[in-house]
Amino acid sequence: MEILTATEHDAEAIAALVNSGYRGDYSRQGWTSEVELLGGTRIDAHELKLVMQRESTVVLKGVEDGKIISCVELAVHYNKLYLGMLTVEPTLQAQGVGKQMLTAANAYAQEKGCKTIYMTVISERTELIAWYGRHGFLPTGEEKPFDNTNPVFGLPKRPLKFIVLEKLL
Repeated sequence: MEILTATEHDAEAIAALVNSGYRGDYSRQGWTSEVELLGGTRIDAHELKLVMQRESTVVLKGVEDGKIISCVELAVHYNKLYLGMLTVEPTLQAQGVGKQMLTAANAYAQEKGCKTIYMTVISERTELIAWYGRHGFLPTGEEKPFDNTNPVFGLPKRPLKFIVLEKLL
């Protein structure tokens, strides 16, 4: 797999990948599905382009045989790197692709002089929190409310909250 910087031309394909990894029946083929927690989409191409246009943000894509099979959003905030939207094609999950994307995120963080990488994860996603824990991310104790005002990011089926995970570099 080759890891490259995504461009706005990739927005449709990446949005489709992210939605396939987290929402709808297809997402059930992997272990990252949020279909029991949220309906609707995870992100659309328009919102993704807005994310990509932020000066502090880059989206990396993992490409194999000309197809985008993984992605991750990285945003520098002072000396910290925010990691979001890590996605692997559901049928390719549990094969080390996500770990390769985390390795690329670590390298990017070090290149940018970041001291930590942090993220938010829905608190009910215990298997995901455990996976990140095996890769050095620990809960900070901080919680954030799930913003249910923008249906572009999903429609909660019950009250949700995020926990913050952080990894020291």
